[in-house]
Amino acid sequence: MNNIQMLVGLANPGPEYANTRHNAGAWFIEELARRYNCLLKPDSKHHGLTGKVLINNQEFKLLIPTTYMNLSGKAVSSLANFYKIPVESILVAHDEMDIEPGIAKLKKGGGHGGHNGLKDIIAKMANNKEFMRLRVGIGHPGHRDKVTGWVLGKAPQADQEKIEAAVDEAVRCMEILAKDGVLKAQNRLHSFKP
Repeated sequence: MNNIQMLVGLANPGPEYANTRHNAGAWFIEELARRYNCLLKPDSKHHGLTGKVLINNQEFKLLIPTTYMNLSGKAVSSLANFYKIPVESILVAHDEMDIEPGIAKLKKGGGHGGHNGLKDIIAKMANNKEFMRLRVGIGHPGHRDKVTGWVLGKAPQADQEKIEAAVDEAVRCMEILAKDGVLKAQNRLHSFKP
């Protein structure tokens, strides 16, 4: 049984960030919206771009916060509270440095691993960490001093294609998630090779 009702993609707003690694979570929502013909509309009340898609007769609310990354929780908590969606029914897609490009993983709960978007969501959700995460691999620059430039930089073409392939697969897995639940979607996604 699928209990996910809300899909969130983390990003920084503005054209200068659109193609940066830190926006990988938003690429997932954009691709999902494209695939299901949903127009994401600016929604000032919920501090983001919002929309909804029907997958396998189930409705999913979509959100890309247009706050900066470190204020993502403001948008997530606003939309979740408005629709009375419990934390456990939220899936947040985000860039993940501990995973190589071309790989995406679904995971329930856990810490924020230093990710400012996740950190703020956890804080704004009364420290409840039990939301699902879609971790989109962007690889690691090798040294923590280089992290900021890395996440706010653009991936080279080869890496970008791998990230997009993983995002594409994650979008396909939503069909499975809606139909057969998280575990089946996870199995399929985790066996994907770019």
